[in-house]
Amino acid sequence: MANEFKLPDIGDGIDSGTVVSVLVKVGDVISVDQSVIELETDKAVVEIPSSVAGEVTSISVEENAEVAVGQVVLTVSGDGASAAAAEAAPVEAAPEEAGADEAPAPAEAAPEPAAAAPAPQPAAAASPGATGAHIPAAPSVRRLARERGIDLAAISGSGILGRISAADLDAPVAAPAPAAAGAPAFQLPDFGKWGSVERRPMSGIRKATVRSMTTAWSTVPMVTHFDRADSTALEALRKQYQPKAEAFGTKLTPTAILVRIVASALRRFPDFNASIDVETQEVIYKDYVNITVAVDTDAGLLVPVIRDADRKNVLELSAELADLAEKARDRKLSMDEMQGGNFSISNLGGIGGTGFTPIVTPPEVAILGVSRSTMEQVYDRGSETFVPRLMMPLAVTYDHRLIDGAAAARFLRWVCQAIEEPFLLALEG
Repeated sequence: MANEFKLPDIGDGIDSGTVVSVLVKVGDVISVDQSVIELETDKAVVEIPSSVAGEVTSISVEENAEVAVGQVVLTVSGDGASAAAAEAAPVEAAPEEAGADEAPAPAEAAPEPAAAAPAPQPAAAASPGATGAHIPAAPSVRRLARERGIDLAAISGSGILGRISAADLDAPVAAPAPAAAGAPAFQLPDFGKWGSVERRPMSGIRKATVRSMTTAWSTVPMVTHFDRADSTALEALRKQYQPKAEAFGTKLTPTAILVRIVASALRRFPDFNASIDVETQEVIYKDYVNITVAVDTDAGLLVPVIRDADRKNVLELSAELADLAEKARDRKLSMDEMQGGNFSISNLGGIGGTGFTPIVTPPEVAILGVSRSTMEQVYDRGSETFVPRLMMPLAVTYDHRLIDGAAAARFLRWVCQAIEEPFLLALEG
């Protein structure tokens, strides 16, 4: 008796991944829970364990291939399948998921607010049975829809990038609105006419970046406000307490200090710690402060989240940030460690540059960009002379639907003052 192992549900919002490596070969005898493939999702590389046992008779995937949830990975002979695993196996993919070799639609797994309207997607509006287009919904939701006889193509999802939830199945189906006329897709020229070229498939991280940045740019009206902070005193304190941080087992970094400063700022300026629900015309204020920190890796930009940053001291934040950065570079971050952020920090000071305009990623409404500090001659009114000061360029990009320019200026000025007067943070919290 042959048993098939299909790619299980590997996380909320993840419907497919790219095979990094196949860990078994035909003829191998595998056991339940033995890892059989490495899969790259939008943000991480994970090992996928088998739910069946026996001798591998065929392998249906190969390296660099796109695999969808519910697609057959391999087949084994014998009756060694785990009953518990078989019972917990995900529902077989619906007809619209059959085209596993097709690139996933932009409606998958990008960090997008529930209320933001996704870009027009003609394929998703058509009948999936006729076009093979992918509809963003978890296997459990697909099963529930089939049991109720509901056509998912007629449902408007309220989740990330139109993802359909079980609650959406109870909502009345509205008549489809006429599609807005969009700009025609840009047609690339034949680059081979001018010389040799090489095409390389995008990594899962790059695909996610394309989706999330395109969505953010098309749905969020962004404005960037700039300021500079005199970080001379703060840098002196950082160097002074570096030995204490090393004794604690970590390294005192400017980013960790900024996380603590921003955490306090978010408590004072709650609009920057909120999200917009356009559909209900409500602002969602969070009682927790989770800060996303962008980490540059060889595979692309990863975004681990430091939870409850306002409840941790700088040494604790330094240690946690170092641990998350190491996980990011080793591609060991879990999906949970990259979700739930309220505000982002992107620090390019270690690389260079005098300033940049970071992009807000919904459902967040603001992001702080940090550039390289430089020593400059600054006029001191008290002594009426120019003195050397270490100046840090800062930029806050914000969602203008919720945050006004004056509020952004006050927020960033408070951050600057906390950098310039470190005692202010201890004094006001």
